[in-house]
Amino acid sequence: MASVIRVTGAWTQLLTDWLDHERLTAADIRAMLEHWAPEDAVPLAVWRELLARAVALRPQQLAPGLVIGSGVQPRHVGVMGYVVLASRNLGEAMQTYQRYERLFYGTDLVAIEALSDEFEVRWPKNAPIFDQLTDAVGIAALITFLRQQVESPLAVSAVTFVNPAPNAEEHAAYEAFFGCPVRFDDTHTRVRFPASYLALPMAHSDPSLRLLLDRQLQALLLALPDSDAFDRALQQVMLKLLPEGMVTLPRAAGELCVSVRTLQRRLDASGICWQSLLDRTREQLARQYLQDRTLTLGDIALLLGFSEQSAFNRAFKRWTGLTPLAVRGG
Repeated sequence: MASVIRVTGAWTQLLTDWLDHERLTAADIRAMLEHWAPEDAVPLAVWRELLARAVALRPQQLAPGLVIGSGVQPRHVGVMGYVVLASRNLGEAMQTYQRYERLFYGTDLVAIEALSDEFEVRWPKNAPIFDQLTDAVGIAALITFLRQQVESPLAVSAVTFVNPAPNAEEHAAYEAFFGCPVRFDDTHTRVRFPASYLALPMAHSDPSLRLLLDRQLQALLLALPDSDAFDRALQQVMLKLLPEGMVTLPRAAGELCVSVRTLQRRLDASGICWQSLLDRTREQLARQYLQDRTLTLGDIALLLGFSEQSAFNRAFKRWTGLTPLAVRGG
């Protein structure tokens, strides 16, 4: 199935923080925002509606998308934000974003290209993602986040948007915010930096933390197949329940707020039974965890919901024909 574009639930906290900063009660908007947990996948249409309703409360605010985006913090991006934070330099941070963007939008969109003395980060016009407001929030957040984390001042060479140009006053606000020329009606939304900036060290670089978080993101990617929103939600529920040793069809249905019969029908339509899905998810995660030698086989067994290591050993041998120790390499 084609990937469904959405945003991670942690991103909605960015709007909550803006409402707090503006001292807006906005009870109806806050109620909608509180519906989404950080690990949820929020449909893009919902995110657009929330933004539009919020900025309508401040009709005189100039370039509100830039204001909202400028409030970004690592927690708004989920685990990916902390991996970027722990990267060694800006180049590694951008590679991390490109590698894990699918955890944020549910699909891979960004392209990063070296252009002689510059590098460019861009998103295509034909991707049905951004309207003017969501685009402004996203790019303002990206630039703000990077400026917060590098140890040296970060100047942007150029910014372009696929959307039509705003009025002259707002256009000037865009150029003042980014500190560079800003064009509209382009073929891509793009940001350019001097190529030398790729070597800029990150202020909070932590290689050990980065490795730990990177493994967690890899596990999340394994549990995020190219499927529809319901299937992805099911995978996330399984990832959550596995360490609790409570991964049953009724428990998963309860977490998804659907009946066991509805969940069973969805599995039947996909041509997979519950046990096969559980085994496949456990095998994918097991292969990832086995690469981390700080985790014992007992630790991995618990993470996968097995009551004891011997049960994990038998299951892994059934899935792969090999023992976990053989796959780990000693």
